Amino acid sequence: MSVSDQVNMFYNAKPHIFEKAKALRKNMTKSELILWDKLKGKQILGLRFRAQHPIDIFIADFYCHPIKLVIEVDGLIHLKQQQIEYDIGREAELSHWNIRIIRFTNQQIETNLDYVIQEITSECKRRLSASQSPLQGI
Repeated sequence: MSVSDQVNMFYNAKPHIFEKAKALRKNMTKSELILWDKLKGKQILGLRFRAQHPIDIFIADFYCHPIKLVIEVDGLIHLKQQQIEYDIGREAELSHWNIRIIRFTNQQIETNLDYVIQEITSECKRRLSASQSPLQGI
């Protein structure tokens, strides 16, 4: 991977963000592990997802660079007003790079994994289709 690819894929994340991401990968939640089992190894449309991926000052639970898709797994903390506001701001920041975030709750992953995978697959298809559109970049 070239230096420019790394800059593009990590959006200039600093070394301490990489260290934090590494620690998070070693301590994934039950729901994250369940979902990771379905995302790793290019199981969805042959796309490579990365777990706990640094993007600038943020760490995405899961990220697919070719289609700029982040998948977030939300626990109960994401119901608190302060976290809701943080998530909104984070989404706005990432949207500047045309990165899309989709979210699923721990409960959705643990009780309805088929639905979650279906939604992820549909979003991946939309992103792939949009990236191949001749109007992109105009």
